[in-house]
Amino acid sequence: MTFTETQWAQVATLLGREPRGLEDIPVVDDCGQPRVIRVASLVEGKPFPTLFWLVDPVLNYRIDQEEARGLIKDLQTRVNAEPGLQASMRADHEAHIRLRDSFLAAEDRRALQAAGFAEVLQQRGIGGIADFTRIRCLHTWYAAHLVVPNTIGGLLDLHWAAL
Repeated sequence: MTFTETQWAQVATLLGREPRGLEDIPVVDDCGQPRVIRVASLVEGKPFPTLFWLVDPVLNYRIDQEEARGLIKDLQTRVNAEPGLQASMRADHEAHIRLRDSFLAAEDRRALQAAGFAEVLQQRGIGGIADFTRIRCLHTWYAAHLVVPNTIGGLLDLHWAAL
């Protein structure tokens, strides 16, 4: 685990509760404030396919505003019309599955297998999405994008740059 007790407390404050399954804080701002957290793939005995969570309150609010204005629908329309974006999204999901798998400890891998959940994580991409052609939530896409750049996070960056 690569975070301090202070950062753990900051995450708890940002979440409004004790973090469960917190494994890492891979993205912090210039002052060390957590922006993205990495969560275990097995939390309290259950599979947890959402690997990265956006905890930065400013980014969360900004994305909330974009979602409320219909940006998911607009981006989804664009993705639906562009096979290249669809292929990029699929590649993003597949890379994310491999990344999540790389963080699994042997004991968690065994527990997931014993509970019959190992397949679940191999079928869920960014944000736990099963349909690799759908966006669903900009927060999870952007959290993952801040760790490893992805298609939808890149489109969101371009959208903001054009404002």
